[in-house]
Amino acid sequence: MISARKLRLSAVSWLVLGPLIALALFPFAVMLSTALKPTPEVTAFPPRWLPSRAALENFVTMWRTVDFGTGLGNSLYVSIASMALTLLVSVPAAYAMSRLPFRGVGIYRQFLLVTRMLSPILLVLGLFRMAAAIHMGDATLIDTLISVIVIYAAFNIAFAVWMLASYFATIPIDLEEAAWIDGANRIQSVVRIFLPLSLPAIAVTGIVTFVGSWNEFVVALTMLRDPSRLTLPLKVVNLVAGRYTVSWNQVMAATLLATLPVAVVFAVLQRYLVQGLTLGAVK
Repeated sequence: MISARKLRLSAVSWLVLGPLIALALFPFAVMLSTALKPTPEVTAFPPRWLPSRAALENFVTMWRTVDFGTGLGNSLYVSIASMALTLLVSVPAAYAMSRLPFRGVGIYRQFLLVTRMLSPILLVLGLFRMAAAIHMGDATLIDTLISVIVIYAAFNIAFAVWMLASYFATIPIDLEEAAWIDGANRIQSVVRIFLPLSLPAIAVTGIVTFVGSWNEFVVALTMLRDPSRLTLPLKVVNLVAGRYTVSWNQVMAATLLATLPVAVVFAVLQRYLVQGLTLGAVK
């Protein structure tokens, strides 16, 4: 049976966290309410919280107006590809930092963290000129999803290496040494022993880089021109930019569909995300 002390602690926790939960969920409630309102009720005064009917046609109209499906596919492709490229580079680099120490590794680790503080907007002009100078046949990297994928991966690699190296350092090296004694080489010990133990950290790092790529706007706005290559954030902005009147119910419908998958991922995996960010911080 649950003790009275645990019940009191649970009640106090809910009283303290309840307002914070309501505050966090309030924007989603506003988006859902506005997305389901018919157009006359969006700007009606006095405002109504609940719509008179569920105007599901807002989602259909929005989907057709901005070609939402194409943007969704582009965002999935860019986010997954940049996440895979980031992990492909970060996992070996983090393993080298944790298992092959070198002089100045502490300073290098701090350098990686500091580079994460740079905003893409500070470098976007230089990145644009670099992409324009690189030719693939008769075309440059401007207005290609490849350029966006590479730039996203470049910005995520430093943080991914820093976070993975902190976790890899907590895995006992004795396990790999035991595999070496049994005749395995370093590659075999990494594949059979080390990587299975580090899969949780790799998964958390992949989720963080995926969400960062999914929400990024400045680089995509600078690099992409063709409507068929625009990512989801740019598709949503097209519902507002350059329009004399804005259909806020359609904007909220697009925003809700764009943010709901990421919100669900964070809600389900929040405990693992926090655990992955803090592992290795204290020994």
